[in-house]
Amino acid sequence: MDITGKKESRLEEFKANPRRAIWVLALPMMIGLAIQTAYMVVDMIFVGQVGEEALAAVQYAGPLMFFGLGIVFGLGSGITAVIANFIGAEDKKGADNSAEHGVALGLILGAAITTAGFLWGKDLLLLAGASENTIGPAWDYFSIIIIGYMFMVLSVFFRSILTGEGNVRTPVMIQAMGTVVNIILDPIFMFSLDMGVKGAAVATVVSQTAVCLIFIYMLFVKEHAYVTFSMKDFSFSSIILKKIFLIGIPASFSMVLMSSGNFVFNRIISGMFPNEAQMGDLAVAAYGVGSRVDHIFLMPSIAIATGLVTVVGMFHGARRMDLVRQVIYYGMSRAALIGIVLGAIFYFNAEVIISVFTDDTDVIVFGKDYVHILVFAYPFIAISMASGRILQGLGFGMPMLVITFLRVFLISVVLTVIFVYWLNKPIEWIWISMVISMISSAIVASVWLQWGLRRVEKRISQVAPSPA
Repeated sequence: MDITGKKESRLEEFKANPRRAIWVLALPMMIGLAIQTAYMVVDMIFVGQVGEEALAAVQYAGPLMFFGLGIVFGLGSGITAVIANFIGAEDKKGADNSAEHGVALGLILGAAITTAGFLWGKDLLLLAGASENTIGPAWDYFSIIIIGYMFMVLSVFFRSILTGEGNVRTPVMIQAMGTVVNIILDPIFMFSLDMGVKGAAVATVVSQTAVCLIFIYMLFVKEHAYVTFSMKDFSFSSIILKKIFLIGIPASFSMVLMSSGNFVFNRIISGMFPNEAQMGDLAVAAYGVGSRVDHIFLMPSIAIATGLVTVVGMFHGARRMDLVRQVIYYGMSRAALIGIVLGAIFYFNAEVIISVFTDDTDVIVFGKDYVHILVFAYPFIAISMASGRILQGLGFGMPMLVITFLRVFLISVVLTVIFVYWLNKPIEWIWISMVISMISSAIVASVWLQWGLRRVEKRISQVAPSPA
């Protein structure tokens, strides 16, 4: 704050020490993601106690949950980049108006996603491969989650707004409180009240509603942000909306593609044992458990990549491409190194880690094989993820969409179909196809990032020299 008590942007602070700026943003987010991942792990442990069918049911519902939220996360990243760019250009009015557009979009999308979930959710679960044994608990879980979608959507946008202004600590603290509440409520609803898998969904909805209400109180009552809101005087701007969409829509579609890819893989995996439907459900359950293990690795990668969006967006707005290049190479190298270290740890402890979730021998075997193969992709995932988010910070939304489509469908799904249906390979070859796709997409993303940097530098040099 300045001497008048007015909140100031963090631009000058970040320019003074760019490398520190990444960790200022990334470390609080890592803590928040660690708590969130702990919730996901604990949640799956509780669900696993209900039974392997419950594990499979939650995995079938997962892609549908993130299909809708993927659109929101994508647009949220657009809001983050646009706000950061306005702050870098020292245009507070533009940052405020962008934040107001984010709230309006959240209300519209929340209503649309909730309606679509109730209308088509159950049919999509069946299409995803849910069997007669799992469709009941899968719909029990998903139908309750839908009720809380509006609160989840708004929370994502509130978090994106604060991240865009360089305030990661506040949303992390709020989300952490919600996660702790969720962990506490899980056993109460699932076991004490004997609600089973429904209880896990109820706990999620209650905690996410609380998170949303806290965000509203902090932003609209306490005004705990650099940006300010005046929704009653909201002024629609097609220019701001276009900027958000140009960056956010491709990112949204990339999230949708990832959810669709999980949807397809669930379908393929569940059908790999035509004479043993239960074995298909167990394999899907193992895929779900393995994906939760991946989230532990993804914590630092997501945190660093998200920090890079804000820092790169600000430095880009300030026309300091020297600082942009400095933070890019520093951030990406650290993310890749962390991926290598965590990959080694998971590889040598895979069976122990999977056994925490379930005591079913088949699920443990499938899950251990998944981890043993996927860890080789970890450093490449870090590079690809950071490259896509950096390009967002530079104002390029399309690369993330194209890279995701390349990774999920043009390589991973195509190779899976070839290995499984043409060459009759076992399930391990699905995991191998994923690794090949992730390595390929990292190479493409790195080349695209260099192109984007050169293009932005050329455009800036033609307009005016970079300020000192």
